Amino acid sequence: MGSGGLGGFFGGWLAAAGAEVSFIARGKHLAAIRSNGLTITSQLGDRYVGDVRATDDTSEIGPVDIILFCVKNYDLEQAAKQCLPLLHANTAVISLLNGVDAAESLESILGSNHAVPGVTYIPSNIARPGVIAHLGDKSEIVFGEQDDTISTRLTEFRDICRDAGLDAQVTTDIATKIWTKFVGWSAASSVTSASRQPFGGIQSQPVLVRLFRDVASETYKVGRSKGIALPDNLVEQLVTIVRSFPPEAKSSMLVDLELGKRLELETACGRVVKLGEQLDVETPLTRALYALLMPYADG
Repeated sequence: MGSGGLGGFFGGWLAAAGAEVSFIARGKHLAAIRSNGLTITSQLGDRYVGDVRATDDTSEIGPVDIILFCVKNYDLEQAAKQCLPLLHANTAVISLLNGVDAAESLESILGSNHAVPGVTYIPSNIARPGVIAHLGDKSEIVFGEQDDTISTRLTEFRDICRDAGLDAQVTTDIATKIWTKFVGWSAASSVTSASRQPFGGIQSQPVLVRLFRDVASETYKVGRSKGIALPDNLVEQLVTIVRSFPPEAKSSMLVDLELGKRLELETACGRVVKLGEQLDVETPLTRALYALLMPYADG
């Protein structure tokens, strides 16, 4: 559900390995996939899927076992309702959305049995309609049931992903995994977007590295105050990760900003600010970046 950077990458790799995959897409991207197939460029090896089942109408597909839910947060409600014809009693809808609230929102629409939190760290985007550009050498995807049990449906899907060459993991502590990403994603999105810099621009400017560290520290404090078991050295780990990204890679928010699209601002720094207010945690730097980006929130 959503065949852009993430959905196109993971779905394309699974389809190229022989899994039965349907792609929900729209506009020029859908037209290009239907006409020319789906291409994924990657340091891990390019993939091409010629015979692609792609549509913008979920009623054409019928019930499926797994849905990788890969839309923007502001499209969540509409896309979740489109998932209803795809469900059978045990369908897992694995959310790969940014932020910390997606699974809860999906549960309110689809039911608790279907909503599965997930997380991935890969930088990937639509290079042009029908072509997905995967940057870096990581293919990690992590997911886990909300009650932290190990289910057959998720271990079976993990094995299918691994057979396709993806680094798939099932976890019994998905909340910590999601918050770990959120600390880094929110800070990286805010800093790269406010400075209009790809990760290489951050890496080359010590003042921006420090800003990233300090903004991530604010989100870290919010998470710890919320009771999330974040590791003590998480912020420094995230600084190391940001320094390791390909210099040309950009946060998804920066890509959207440059294209004049809506921003997931409320899901990122906006959510940190609001949680900080609720938990009495000061977030002055995050609040400042939120204010700077607010004029561009709606594109």
